Amino acid sequence: MSLSDADYHAKSHALLARIEAQVDAWLDEDVVDIDSHRTGGLLELTLPGNSKIVINTQPPLQEIWLAARSGGYHFKWDGAQWLDREGQEFCARLSRSASEQAGQALTFSA
Repeated sequence: MSLSDADYHAKSHALLARIEAQVDAWLDEDVVDIDSHRTGGLLELTLPGNSKIVINTQPPLQEIWLAARSGGYHFKWDGAQWLDREGQEFCARLSRSASEQAGQALTFSA
C-alpha cells in the first residue's frame, strides 16, 4: 500500500518516537542500559556489550530499514502495520533482535 509522503513521514517518525520513548522508560526504570541517538530519520541503539541496532527511514522507497546482528530487514506499510518481506511485524522483529543482543527479554510495542 502506497502512502502519501506526508503520511509516510508521520507514520515513520511516530514509530521512531515510540522506540525512543520505550528506551527512555527502560533507562528510567533501570531495566537495561541502552543508549539511543537520533539524527533525522536514523535511530541508532547501542545495547549492552556495545552492539548496535540501526533503524533508518527510507522515504523514496517508503520503507523502514532495520540492521541488527541477525541481519538487515526492510519494512513496508501494509495499511495497518510495518511488515518485512517474510510478513514479520517491525516491533516483533526489533524486540527479537534487541533481546538477542542485550541478553535479556525486551519488548517494543507497536
